[in-house]
Amino acid sequence: MSATLPLLLEQAENERDAALARMLQADDAARQARAQADQLHAYREDYRRRAPALNGKSASIELVRCHQGFMQRLDQAIEQQRGQLAALEQQVAALRAALQEREVRVAAVKKLIERRTHEQQRAALRSEQRATDEAALRLSHGGAPFAFARKH
Repeated sequence: MSATLPLLLEQAENERDAALARMLQADDAARQARAQADQLHAYREDYRRRAPALNGKSASIELVRCHQGFMQRLDQAIEQQRGQLAALEQQVAALRAALQEREVRVAAVKKLIERRTHEQQRAALRSEQRATDEAALRLSHGGAPFAFARKH
C-alpha cells in the first residue's frame, strides 16, 4: 500500500473533525438563540397579562400608550430573534450536510485502504503459493531446475 493513503485518511479525518467542531458550535449558537426566543415569548406573555386597563381596570392614556409601545418593541425583538434563529438553523443544516460529506469521504478512504490491503494480502498469498509450488516441483524432479515447455 502506498504511503499516500494513510496521509489521505489522516487529512480526511482532520477535515471531518473540523467540520464536526463547526457544526457543534453552530448548533450550540442555535440552541442559545432558541432559548432566548423562548424567554422573549414568555416575557411578552407576562407583560401582556400585566397590561393596564385590563379586565375593566382604569389607567391613564399615557400608561396605556407606553405599554402598547413596549409591546410593539417586544414583538419587533421577537421577529428579529426569529430571523436570527432561522439563519442559524440553516447554517446548522448546511454544516451538518458538509459533515456528512466528510464522513462519507473518510469511509471511502478507509474502504479503499481495506481493499488495497486485501489485494496485497492476496498477491502475497499467490506469490507464496507459486514459490511453494515451484519448490515442490523442483523436489519432485530431483532438485534440478525445471524449464516449462509450451505446447502449441
